[in-house]
Amino acid sequence: MAVSEVTNGRKKRKQADAEPEVVKSTFPETVGLELPSDEEEGEDESDDGEVEEFPEIDARSDSEDDAEDGSDDEEEDEDEEDDEDEEDEEEDDSVSDSTSDAGVFPKPKTIVSDITGQPKRVYPDIEPDYDSDSSTEDDPNRIGNVPLHWYDDMPHIGYNINGRRVLRPALGDELDKFLSTVEDPQAWQSAFDKNAQMDKPLTGEELDLIRRLQAGENPDGDYNPYEPTVEWFTGKGKEEVMPLSAAPEPKRRWLASKWEKKKIMKIVRAIRLGRIVPSKPKATDGKHFYDIWTEAPSEHAPPLPAPKPSLPTHSESYNPPAEYLPAEEERKKWQEAEPEDREQDYLPQKYSALRLVPAYDRFIKERFNRQLDLYLAPRIQRKKLNIDPESLIPKLPSPSSLKPFPNYKSLKVAHTEGRTRCVSVSPDGSWVVSGDEGGNLILWEVIVGRAVKRWKLDGKIGTVEWCPRTDVAFFVVGTEEKLQFFVPPNLPRAVLSLTQSILAPATLPPPTPSSIKWTSSFSSGENEALLTIELSSGSGLPKQFAWHRKGDYLASVSTNESQGGVWVHQLSRRHSQAPFKKIKGTVQLVQFHPSKPHFFVATQRYVRLYNLAEQKLLKTLMPGIRWISSMDVHPSGDHVIVGGYDRKLCWFDLELSDKPYKILRYHTRAIRSLQFHPTYPLFASSSDDGSIQIFHARVYNDLMTDPLIVPLKILRGHEVKDGLGVLQVKWVPRQPWLVSAGADGSAMVWCS
Repeated sequence: MAVSEVTNGRKKRKQADAEPEVVKSTFPETVGLELPSDEEEGEDESDDGEVEEFPEIDARSDSEDDAEDGSDDEEEDEDEEDDEDEEDEEEDDSVSDSTSDAGVFPKPKTIVSDITGQPKRVYPDIEPDYDSDSSTEDDPNRIGNVPLHWYDDMPHIGYNINGRRVLRPALGDELDKFLSTVEDPQAWQSAFDKNAQMDKPLTGEELDLIRRLQAGENPDGDYNPYEPTVEWFTGKGKEEVMPLSAAPEPKRRWLASKWEKKKIMKIVRAIRLGRIVPSKPKATDGKHFYDIWTEAPSEHAPPLPAPKPSLPTHSESYNPPAEYLPAEEERKKWQEAEPEDREQDYLPQKYSALRLVPAYDRFIKERFNRQLDLYLAPRIQRKKLNIDPESLIPKLPSPSSLKPFPNYKSLKVAHTEGRTRCVSVSPDGSWVVSGDEGGNLILWEVIVGRAVKRWKLDGKIGTVEWCPRTDVAFFVVGTEEKLQFFVPPNLPRAVLSLTQSILAPATLPPPTPSSIKWTSSFSSGENEALLTIELSSGSGLPKQFAWHRKGDYLASVSTNESQGGVWVHQLSRRHSQAPFKKIKGTVQLVQFHPSKPHFFVATQRYVRLYNLAEQKLLKTLMPGIRWISSMDVHPSGDHVIVGGYDRKLCWFDLELSDKPYKILRYHTRAIRSLQFHPTYPLFASSSDDGSIQIFHARVYNDLMTDPLIVPLKILRGHEVKDGLGVLQVKWVPRQPWLVSAGADGSAMVWCS
């Protein structure tokens, strides 16, 4: 098109040079201005919009060109001029016809500009009729197919054709929408346009389309569902006009393509040589796509299948065996019984032939009962799990691989008067002291069981405990409202002098105001207590002692349930104090933390952990035991075991939770005593069933690894007397040996 216009322009310029013509303007002469002709306008437009091609330079001479091409150029020029004249005439006719027929565009006026002084065209103003209707305007928002939620946090909703922001129109609240629907009766005929963020009226065609869709009709209004059927293949002369068979074409018509074979072999060779690598599977970016046309998944469980009715038995046969037929007495008894009391709803009957069997008289009743069962009876789906029972049992190491641990009774020391209530082992593991309810206190050797010293005390002995210090040697015994400190015989001189300086110093510290009385005996008699602490009246019998790891503080728990039941005694200052102003519940046991200034207090149902330095409660452990009877802290300080009279043994991980990490139920009666071994990964529990349970308890330094708890051995040797069994167990510090005290009046040593 551009080339033809350029050539036409050249031809016309040639004609203008050859034959100058004056073209009259189509406007009236009263305007008084000279207007350019159509051809000149075309020239201007072509000069502005099109670029003429510069002719190529020919190296030949002009004479040669004229000689060779003279005749040809003349003939071509004549032919092209004739064609141009015809095309110009056709274009003028078509333009005049189109402008006369359309009549849409207004005619311009030509005036002289006041600024430039040049003539210019001026069109008349658009009158406010159909031309100014906003429905004919284009959409100002030109963002295209872009999700509109990208503009939720922006003040604009898109951009117009000039790249300017289209601001978000102000939207009212629900009350404004309601008032607009009340004031405007035609509000229901509009729809919200998300692209323009405003309501736009719907046309009659759109309303009719919505009405048809709501009514379930065809959206096309011109569609006629009752058009007459066009018989394409029936009628005279239309039979078998075209084949109607859908059978697949036979393979004999198929010929393999030679070129496709070559192309495939080329691709196969490239794959084998590694030039073509198959695409790797794309890694999923976590996006999930859902089919919006599918039904939403139901949150309710699928309905359970109805239970199948029971199959008939031999007694319901029309010809049952003789043993199924009732006797006359059984028949009479069945008829006299109530329908609810009958074992069966029918009586077996026998017929000689199937054709003699009458109609089933209980059909309607059975169907009715079946419908009632399906309608009223609740159904529970029980899934059958195919699980190997052995897979449910945890795989634990064999006890033989976890040696050493005590597995037999080595020796026995008898107490003749009453039950052996308490036992304690010295820090070096050489001596054991045991006491009974008759006031007898015996000091004996662990290895041979020889009694070295015996003391006879006034009243019942509640508990006994060695001091954990290794540079001194003494133990404390709890009797009625008294704490008595004894020194074993045959001590080295250095140890004896240091022990006496602690219990009976030459210079006493200044007294402190307290209701507890400290009394020291400076006599060298071995039968008397070197130090005596008299508790307040009404304290009762001490039932537990707990030493601090440094051996300076001693906590005592008495049977009294009031404030005087718990006392903390300091030997260096000879001072006693009650750590609690108000006690919630009855204190059963107390323990010092092995490495931190923490204090464990066990009441009847809870174990509370206090910080003595900050004087605040840190944690409350809830073992779920009705009555706590025993407690011990692991040497690491991160684990606690609690036993109760309801046969439960709870293992707590202090870093994990305030609930038990594991609950063990190996005893058949109440648990009386628990203790961790100070060096070996062992702990023991004793019960009123007369048995001692030995467990392997390995605690790992890795916090992500759970403790390993393996039951190793059940030690039996104590007799159950008056419903009481083994009352206390203590480990020998340097050996995997165990010392136990029982209600049968004996103390035993269990060795590995």
